[in-house]
Amino acid sequence: MAGDGSVRLRVRVPAKINLHLAVGPRRPDGYHDLVTVLQTVSLHDTLRVRCDDGQALHPTARRRMGLVLTADGVGDGDVPLGDDNLVLVAGRRLMREVGMGGDADDGGPTTRLHLTKRIPVAAGMAGGSADAAAALVGLDRVWGTDLGPERLRRLAADVGSDVPFCVGGGTALARGTGTDVAPALARGTTHWVVGVDAGALGTADVYRAFDGLPAPAAADPDRMLQALRTGDVEALGAAVRNDLEPAAFALRPDLRERRDALQDAGAIAALVSGSGPTLLGLAADAAHARALADRVADLFARVEVVTAPAGGPEVVTEG
Repeated sequence: MAGDGSVRLRVRVPAKINLHLAVGPRRPDGYHDLVTVLQTVSLHDTLRVRCDDGQALHPTARRRMGLVLTADGVGDGDVPLGDDNLVLVAGRRLMREVGMGGDADDGGPTTRLHLTKRIPVAAGMAGGSADAAAALVGLDRVWGTDLGPERLRRLAADVGSDVPFCVGGGTALARGTGTDVAPALARGTTHWVVGVDAGALGTADVYRAFDGLPAPAAADPDRMLQALRTGDVEALGAAVRNDLEPAAFALRPDLRERRDALQDAGAIAALVSGSGPTLLGLAADAAHARALADRVADLFARVEVVTAPAGGPEVVTEG
């Protein structure tokens, strides 16, 4: 708690990549069954959480708690700040769970959230889901609700399919709609070049395009999980898979050209990240990643060199 009675902290939350993404046919409920291997990478957003009223955690005051969200950073003009932002969706889901919540304009205490973006928006790296995870973890700490990891993951599943993974981070195998998450072993560190596109691809649009293409052959994640267990980067490169990649290419043919350019520039493997349009290039080591990034910099709006896995949300209390 700060000297003025406010409670402040920041949560640094990493992006994710899908190393193996097998997508099943569309279900009657409109979703698709997935089998995916995910890792967090060292590209982070930061969510600052501040509750200005030192008496805000009194039971009567908590029932009138309001939430306010602001944002800056890369792509902040593309970040919706209304009720559909996953940060606010997550915060209000937590409020319902613990019997909190009101309106920021009703005269009650207010918790202020400020999001600094570095993860690209609508780019297949779960930026929105990561931010929602940061909100759950940060608000649980600021409000003193102490729900614990398992209960937070259950709430996260109500917010979005990637949010349960983002609450824990690291390396995991996910099934179903992505909310059934189990940790996976990964040895060593891998190095990636992230090619950020200037545009965006809507996840729903990519899945609609996927439904119009021939179904991909079935595949299990065993090769990828074995490569991660052994830390063999060449085996990992041979095992990467993304069933959404053809759909992303159908919507954006230039992505195929740039994927191929990444491979031609020396990437061990290159693929679309999730639903795209971000592209990933796997490197042998840190020096190779830096050299690869220099070779392809002109192909993208922005290039980042990252490592994986990157753990989960990191919470720092501010004075």
